[in-house]
Amino acid sequence: MPIPDFQEITLPLLKLSGDQNDHTLPETEEALANFFQLTQEERVEMLPSGTQRRFANRVAWAKVYLTKAGLLLSPRRSVYRISQSGLDLLKNPPPHISVSFLKEHYKEIREFLKPSKDNGQTEVTSAGESSTTPRETLEAAYEVLRKQLVQEVLDRVKQTTPRYFEELVVDLLVGMGYGGTLSDAGRATQFTNDEGIDGVIKQDKLGLDVIYVQAKKYTDKVVGRPDVQAFVGALDGKHANKGVFITTSRFADSAITYARDISKKVVLIDGEQLANYMIDYNLGVSTSATFTLKRIDNDYFED
Repeated sequence: MPIPDFQEITLPLLKLSGDQNDHTLPETEEALANFFQLTQEERVEMLPSGTQRRFANRVAWAKVYLTKAGLLLSPRRSVYRISQSGLDLLKNPPPHISVSFLKEHYKEIREFLKPSKDNGQTEVTSAGESSTTPRETLEAAYEVLRKQLVQEVLDRVKQTTPRYFEELVVDLLVGMGYGGTLSDAGRATQFTNDEGIDGVIKQDKLGLDVIYVQAKKYTDKVVGRPDVQAFVGALDGKHANKGVFITTSRFADSAITYARDISKKVVLIDGEQLANYMIDYNLGVSTSATFTLKRIDNDYFED
């Protein structure tokens, strides 16, 4: 079954705590994963940021809402237990505990969901009423903005001249830690289209090894297996085992399979991946806004 949203988790979580014992989130997550019969893949599925498991995030938020409504108590760090209000609710439980249900019956949750300032903000319920947790909503919004930026970056790269694109490739590889300094990379990389090699750059600052580069700025053409084979043949002519093929378009499946199966280490970077690398290494982009997610520092509050 699909991973339940956090509102589907609230009632089973409350029932689980109905034994009036102390519980922790890890044991709760395991018990609820078994209850919902999640597969191993579903249990370990990550949020887009890769910093937290999706199901763990939803269990944690279900606990947050139940706690803010006064149905659960936190007697000490990392431990929760059911409150008298929670026990009362379990005597005649609803079929589903949604955020709407909590808002209707518990003023504590209404206070929690109110905006912090009277400045025209919408209530937190915009995230709470959906099937996703606030963090999932934030990360999903980030992903949408990121994908939009990737396309914008790629469109701009495709509009550059071939020489500018070659310089962009050098800037990117240096930004990723290759080639030593930019001046070193500029001297080492000669885009002459010599024998199927567009350039060569140091793998490390000392130049103990080199990487050969092929850079192709295409608008629509798909890079096929013959193109990659020709590049590999050029590597043979240089007695080289490492190469990077960068294009603004995309690679055919046959080209990807071929590069994966050969003994040489040939990395294929298509237009979308190129744009993502540029964003990751702040090449051609700038920060317009920063949002920092913080959490409690438990070490600070230790005796």
